[in-house]
This record gives sequence, structure tokens and C-alpha cells, in this order.
Amino acid sequence: MNILIIIVTWNKKKYVLDLLNSITTLERSNYSIDILVVDNASEDGTTDAIKTIYPQVNLICNPENIGGTGGFNTGLKWAFTKDNYQYLWLLDNDVLVHQQALIELVTVLEENPDIAIAGSTMLQLDYPWRVNEMGAFIERVTGKLILNRHLETIPNWQGYSAQELLKKDGDLTKHLIHCQPYMDVEYVAAASLLIKADVAKQAGIWRDYFIHFDDVEWCLRIADMGYRVVVSAKSLIWHLSAIAKIPTWILYYDNRNVLDLLTNHGASQTDLKNLQRYILKKAVYYHIIGKPDLAQLHYDAVNDFNNKRYGKKDIKLNHTYKNNSEIGQVLMEPTIKQVLVSWPINVYAMGIQEAIVKAQIQRPELQIDWIPLPNGEILPQVPRTRFVKPMPKSRFKRLVNYWRLRRGNYDLVVQSDYQPSIFLSWIKADLLFVNDETFCRRTKPLLNDILKAVWKYLVTYMK
Repeated sequence: MNILIIIVTWNKKKYVLDLLNSITTLERSNYSIDILVVDNASEDGTTDAIKTIYPQVNLICNPENIGGTGGFNTGLKWAFTKDNYQYLWLLDNDVLVHQQALIELVTVLEENPDIAIAGSTMLQLDYPWRVNEMGAFIERVTGKLILNRHLETIPNWQGYSAQELLKKDGDLTKHLIHCQPYMDVEYVAAASLLIKADVAKQAGIWRDYFIHFDDVEWCLRIADMGYRVVVSAKSLIWHLSAIAKIPTWILYYDNRNVLDLLTNHGASQTDLKNLQRYILKKAVYYHIIGKPDLAQLHYDAVNDFNNKRYGKKDIKLNHTYKNNSEIGQVLMEPTIKQVLVSWPINVYAMGIQEAIVKAQIQRPELQIDWIPLPNGEILPQVPRTRFVKPMPKSRFKRLVNYWRLRRGNYDLVVQSDYQPSIFLSWIKADLLFVNDETFCRRTKPLLNDILKAVWKYLVTYMK
């Protein structure tokens, strides 16, 4: 039995090398493994490193970044020209695979002729004892992915690193209640997806989405052919968690691609219209919080879907994110004298405490006010923290308090990208959206833009 592993990578040299190293530890049965890495024009020395350290790996170098879709399609087309592979194992470049990950997937497919796809249980690389998903289901009206057993924890594994867990017993039926060896789902991520090669060839390559929902559509397509899709509780991978990642340009692909996916898998015209209205409603929200360029991505997604434009789009955003290590430069600007910080900001997780403290020491005139937690709790995160009055429990009174903050003559309002406040975006100040890795500086929203967005939504709603 021969198995081909297909990995797509772009500018993640360390991750893909770690993955290739973990593949060398895989337990094997009576089969051989070939590896194909498809590189999407990386500029970080990925290809040279692979050639040097893993010369036995097959390598295809695309001349440009054609996304996950284009990369996996490159690998699939290459595989379809070969007749010696019984299984294809698709892997993301930033995963680590348990030593039993492959053998357990092969066992499922070998023992069940009606199953065409078996995927691994995905745990979080940053919290290795936490399940990110055991496959997923698709809400057919909105396209929302419902992750199976999302965020369930394995208490006995807490405190261990992913590297330490790679060789532990990976049978989650021993750790999670009501957990079967494998379960039927609608979708498993191509972060670790084993498929019968003949079925893959029959189904054909992925739809041209560039990124996101391409593997979802493929799983649905194969299920429509009469095959089962399952996830194994004995095959484990660790993947970078998406929880801390803030979507920007990816919003375009998420919204455009889900419209196409639902079109091809049973959504009614009414459902599609409602979904387009919902997307335009989200655009209004992004205008209100002060991210108009992200709102534009939603308009572009709907427009390109209606005009059947797919593939890669040339996206140019008006605002860019910078690493949090540079946030101190903003606080040192002479024009920034009064700052208001929203309660969801966690200076430790975001790595910005030191920058704030240094700015306060070097600029005694800098005034930084903090909003207490919603329950009124005072939780200092830097020395000499100064808090504004606690927000009342009543929504109306909170709104009044937010309005009063407009009188504070603030130059900058710091918000969490994870929990932005609509009301704080309307204080007469520049906005600084921060997440665990990056920050983005923006200007306050424009009322005229919001009125146009609301009108566009209402016009669509009334059609």
C-alpha cells in the first residue's frame, strides 16, 4: 500500500520543518509513504531548507502564491497522474501529527468501504490539552461551521506541551465522555484529511476559492457522491488556534465562498438572499465600529459572488496591522496626551504592559484612563492605574456613561479587537484596535458612511 502526503506551504519555514520532523516519527503498518510539498512562492528560505534537510521530499514550487486552494489543487493534479497511491493525506503546514495519526486514519478507511474521508481530531497547538474540533457540521442556511466538541479539555494532559503529547496514548475515547472511535460528520479540515485516491480523482479538484471553505465544499461534494465522511478520535493533530487571529482580508473570501458553497449544496434562493442581507448587515457593523475597509470587503464579496468572480482577488486595505512591539511608538507621540483603555484589553496576553509603563514614566503628562470590568470590578494591570467610574448594569445608563466619556477630551481610545465597543468608537478620538499579536490605528467612524451602508442594507432587504 502506498500513501502520498500532500502539504501546502507559504512562508512558514519553521512550522513546515517541524511538521516534516513529526512525520518521521509516524507509526507505520504495511505501507510506504511519499511526501509532496507544494510551495506557494515562499520568501523565507523554505524550499532551500527542505531540499537540504529532507532531500527525499518531492517539491513543487509555484511561481506565485495561489492560496490553499491552488496549492492543494497543484498537489492533487500531480497525484492524479500517478496510479500507485491508494490514499492521499492532506496536511496543513502548521500542524504536528501524533505518531499514530496516520495508522488510525488508514484503519478506518480500510475497514469501512463506505467511508471515503477520515479526518483527525484537531487540538490547539497553543493549548495542547484543548480540542479545537472533531470535524464539523454546516448550518445550511447561514453557512456557519458548527465545530464538533469545540473547546472540550483533556484534564490529564494539562501542563504538557504538544511535543510531549505526540507520543502519549492518543485514544480520546479514554478521556472524553460519550466519545466513539470515529464519528460521522459533514466536514473535516484539510489540516489532516485522508481520502481514498480513486474517490479523490472521481470527485476532482477543489473549487477555485483561493482560501477557506474549499475543503468544506469538497467534503460535501464527496458526501453527495454517496460516501461517508468521518473524524477519528484516535488520530490526533495539533494546529495553531484561530481564536486569537483577527480576520481582515480573509473576510472577503469567507463571505464570497460560503455563498457559492451554499448555492452548490442545496440552499434556496430565499436562503441565499437572506444570507446576502446578513453579510450587508455585518458591513454596517464594521462601519459603525470604525473599520470601513473591512465593510467594503463584504460588499465586494456579495458583488463578486453575483458576478461569478472567484479565485484570488487583489485586496488592498486602507489600514494595516503592526506588531504589538511597536505600540510604544504611538504612546510616545506628543499629540497623544489623554488615552482611554477599554476593559477587555489584557496587557499581559497582548504583550503591551511594558510599553505602557515606559510611556507613562517618560511622559508624565500622559494620562491613561481605564474602564472597569462590566461588574464594576477594579482590576489594575499597570502601576498607578487610574479608572473612570464603573459602568452601570442598565444598558441605557451605560449608554449615557459612554456618551459622557466624549467630554474627556481623549486623543486615543484603545479597544480589544476581540470585543470592540460600538459606543467607544464614537468618542471624539483616534481608535487603536489591539489583539494578542498586532494593533491597527484608525480614525473615528463617519456618519455619512454609516448612513450609506444602512441604506444599502435596507434597499437589499426590501427586494
